[in-house]
Amino acid sequence: MTIRTETVEALHAVGRHLVAGQGPEPVSAATVAEAMAAFGAVDGPAAGLLRERLTGLRPTARWWEDELADDVPVRGEWWVCDATDGAVQYLSGLPHWAVTATLLADGEPVLSVVHGPLQGLTYDAVRGGGARLNGRPVAPLPRTLAASVAATAQPPLVAGDPVALRRAGESLSAVLPRVLAVRNLGPTALQVAHVGSGHLGAFWEYGRDATNLLPGALVAREAGAVVTDARGRPWTPGADGFVAAAPSLHRDLLDALSRVA
Repeated sequence: MTIRTETVEALHAVGRHLVAGQGPEPVSAATVAEAMAAFGAVDGPAAGLLRERLTGLRPTARWWEDELADDVPVRGEWWVCDATDGAVQYLSGLPHWAVTATLLADGEPVLSVVHGPLQGLTYDAVRGGGARLNGRPVAPLPRTLAASVAATAQPPLVAGDPVALRRAGESLSAVLPRVLAVRNLGPTALQVAHVGSGHLGAFWEYGRDATNLLPGALVAREAGAVVTDARGRPWTPGADGFVAAAPSLHRDLLDALSRVA
């Protein structure tokens, strides 16, 4: 059994644990502190289980503790994971959340898995080895921008970046007239992976959001999508903008985003 397959199985186990802990109704939390306490009671054990499983697969790889970091280590092997990517949706009783894991080698993702338990979707990718959805190879679908559903996400609020927030608003106004629809479908990693499988034509975001973007970025790139920053340069975890798009519409999306200062 390969580490790719074993990582998928590890995320499936964590997904089952989280599904069992999510009720059909929203968590009744009136404040941020109450919501975080409720989430921690579920996410803490899930994160512990994920760490136990993945450390067993790759004992030499260290564990990146900061799920909200805007950058990642550039030396050695590290697991960068999020046991419950989409905390807001999870607490709201919605199905749009995921379990993610990425193995970094000297700052580059070499293995990623993005698992959406309640949507029945599991993406996995290996650098140079392609991307799969539920075990089958995937690729972006050729579309025009006008016929595409694009997705975006708000900048990470933990960064408190007013420039990214402004660009997010300006970019929405710039893209909306050019596409069939714009949506925010929950976890960033899962939305980016959707570009690789053709479920979405494109995804863009402003702000530094390395840990959330890395898993989907490898999936999308290995599937054949074009992954860059918002100016068309190769995306790196430290970039302040992100674009993943089918090759047929990447240039047109960049043209729309060029209006953002």
